Amino acid sequence: MCTHLEGMASLKLRTYVQPSLLVIDELGYLPMDQASANWIFQVVSRRYEKGSIILTSNRGFADWGQVFADQVVAAAIVDRLIGSATVLNIRGRSYRMRAYQDSGPPDPEPTSPTRRSS
Repeated sequence: MCTHLEGMASLKLRTYVQPSLLVIDELGYLPMDQASANWIFQVVSRRYEKGSIILTSNRGFADWGQVFADQVVAAAIVDRLIGSATVLNIRGRSYRMRAYQDSGPPDPEPTSPTRRSS
């Protein structure tokens, strides 16, 4: 059984390692447990200088220790990501928040007039 699970994990890992470009969107939106942090580390490590990664996050690298369950794993992931990276740091309101704030909250649903029975 353990060998079967290892084979499945290896196959799954290959699906993230093989593409020439991997996009990871909103990393850090939710905290990760130790197993998830280790998984991300494995993907980033195996792709290191072999394939490109586009990664978006609303957290700075200094906050990644809070995102991942382990400071050491977080530091290792950051180290591999920025080793040969171009980092774009975009500050300000997100596109979604800007659109929401510019247009205001959506109008409430119209309510049907109450009918009285005669």
